[in-house]
Amino acid sequence: QVQLAESGGGWVQAGGSLRLSCAASGRTASPYQMGWFRQAPGKEREFVAAITWSKGTTSYADSVKDRFTISKDNARNTVYLQMTTLKADDTAVYYCATRPYSIRQYDSWGRGTQVTVSS
Repeated sequence: QVQLAESGGGWVQAGGSLRLSCAASGRTASPYQMGWFRQAPGKEREFVAAITWSKGTTSYADSVKDRFTISKDNARNTVYLQMTTLKADDTAVYYCATRPYSIRQYDSWGRGTQVTVSS
């Protein structure tokens, strides 16, 4: 079973930046894709960004495009989310998740890291 551990969350003023990290352990094969999701209070969890492990193909939610950048370090089994020009609406618990195959959904999740943006 894959274990995912997020870090890097915190409090930041609007317009600021944060970088989240997600370290994966316990897996024996590279995943198809890793992604970041977030859940704000009273809202459903939503997709933020994803990256395929082999080719590094990225995808983003429209709300974060041009502000957030997802990247990975294969050697460290770590995926990152660089967040810039943060807005109050970005306040949420951010989760990383892994998707083992393209035909399967995300099936391993971290515990999340809180990001609070003060306006």
